[in-house]
Amino acid sequence: MRVGVVFPQLESGDDVAAIRDYLQAVEQLGYGHLVAYDHVLGADTTTRPGWKGAYDAKASFHEPFTFFGFAAALTRLELATSVIVLPQRQTALVAKQAAELDILTGGRFRLGVGLGWNTVEYEALGMKFTNRNKRMEEQIALLRRLWTEPVVDFTGRWHRVDRAGLNPMPVQRPIPVWMGGSVEEALKRIARIADGWFAQHPPDENGRATFERFRGYLREAGRDPATFPIEGRVSLARVTGGPDAWVRTARAFRDDLRCTHLEVNTMGLGHTTLAQHVTTLERFRDDARDLFS
Repeated sequence: MRVGVVFPQLESGDDVAAIRDYLQAVEQLGYGHLVAYDHVLGADTTTRPGWKGAYDAKASFHEPFTFFGFAAALTRLELATSVIVLPQRQTALVAKQAAELDILTGGRFRLGVGLGWNTVEYEALGMKFTNRNKRMEEQIALLRRLWTEPVVDFTGRWHRVDRAGLNPMPVQRPIPVWMGGSVEEALKRIARIADGWFAQHPPDENGRATFERFRGYLREAGRDPATFPIEGRVSLARVTGGPDAWVRTARAFRDDLRCTHLEVNTMGLGHTTLAQHVTTLERFRDDARDLFS
């Protein structure tokens, strides 16, 4: 299983030197990839008493494409967005940004995409929220053409590319498009069109049942569940029992859910510096060395 880390967006701050040290320490510890979440704007909840979103205007987010350009210059980590809210972004621009990152990393980039939930963000970016499901499928089809064809002539329901193309092209042609999602409609879409799944389910009874359903959807789509990559996430703050339980949970992603990838999330543990996040990652690495072999 390939083990990576979730960049602690909400707790990372803006000290560039500290971020640099964190990135280089992650690589030196033996983690293979870095995952970053995406939000462009946070809503002011003081005037929205019914707000139920996970993040607001107080939540800190570095922009993943720009941040990954910095990370690519400092490390040889594989970089993965988990996830870019694709339907609120311009497709051709995402294709360009992703291609550039693929070049800067030497082909070590995965574009994770999802639908998002923040209507305030969609409105501010000038994109429609209600048709985002169908638009994202067309976006993925266009992305793959832009990454593999020097000149594209594309006419879709929401996109028109009139005999134009990217230059330079990415190293990977196409760049792997992974998707996040947990509801049944999303699972079926992922099984049909994604190159990998960022799974959110823990390795419990419900998680095992969801994974089995998902693998059934893969078979229905004519795909091989044995070779389809899946990344689990162990959020250490949500695991009761301390470091020993962290490792048991991580191993269950490998042994019970048969994940090919794992991301370790250190947010929510009360850390106030990135150096503290690194210390936790070092402890996890030392206790779970069998996952890194």
